[in-house]
Amino acid sequence: MTQFIVIAGSDPIKIQHIVIAGLDPAIYPGDIMTLIFDIGNTNIKTAIFDGDKLIQEWRISTDLKRTGDEYFSLLRPLFRDAQIEFSAIEKVVLSTVVPALIGPFVIVAQHITSKKPLIVGPDIYSKFPLKLPQTAVHEIGTDLYCDALEAWCRYKCPCIIADFGTALSFTAIDGDANIAGVAIAPGIRTAFNSLFANTAQIPAIPLDIPPTSLGKNTVVAVQSGIVLGYKGLVEGLIKQMKEDLVKETGCNINDIKVIATGGLNSMLQPITDTFDYVDKNLTLDGIKRIADML
Repeated sequence: MTQFIVIAGSDPIKIQHIVIAGLDPAIYPGDIMTLIFDIGNTNIKTAIFDGDKLIQEWRISTDLKRTGDEYFSLLRPLFRDAQIEFSAIEKVVLSTVVPALIGPFVIVAQHITSKKPLIVGPDIYSKFPLKLPQTAVHEIGTDLYCDALEAWCRYKCPCIIADFGTALSFTAIDGDANIAGVAIAPGIRTAFNSLFANTAQIPAIPLDIPPTSLGKNTVVAVQSGIVLGYKGLVEGLIKQMKEDLVKETGCNINDIKVIATGGLNSMLQPITDTFDYVDKNLTLDGIKRIADML
């Protein structure tokens, strides 16, 4: 369902409203509810867990110009429509790769619970089993840390997590719960938007899997270059990272699991077998795990 909400003085804001299938939004068990904000460069995921169950998820556009009160005015009707009372929220956890939005979302959390949120960041990393190189503690994105923590806690083995977002990020974990390194490339949609914005004769096209790499028109040519090109990037970089993990940490290459997450991983999933697991909610689950462990 898509809703349009107008804030005074602004254009209509498109909000993607995702209701988790199979649940009656009017009836929730009595477990502790946790509200999570996962703030990315493009979208802000707002999720509610009832105990360990994800019961509600919304996405709103990231906008540095909005104030905390404006974000709250967007969220209030979503809570109302889902029949969730603010008083049901026990914890609020905030993870962001956009530091300028920490302040506004502290205000949002205070409006909802009258308490400040738990903010994922370098101050709390030492409390968890997953360790970071000292050079990366203040540099790694909180989303990547949450991805990696959740992957390690689930699988307890060397992992590579491919997160398909505004940036395409690969996070490698060794067999001793250390983040061994990260690789970052432009995200698929970011690369496509850049191509479209900086070329005069390439139109906006759907990013579908092309029938062949040999494009005989502009649409298939761009789909081949972007979609199949990123397939090669993903498979090649994961292969290289596996080899480097073995060489630098001594782990067994057969023990390394590859997990894909992020909204755009579905674009490559049908044409590659490089992923052992696909979980679009890995980041949210990692943020929830942090809330439970503190």
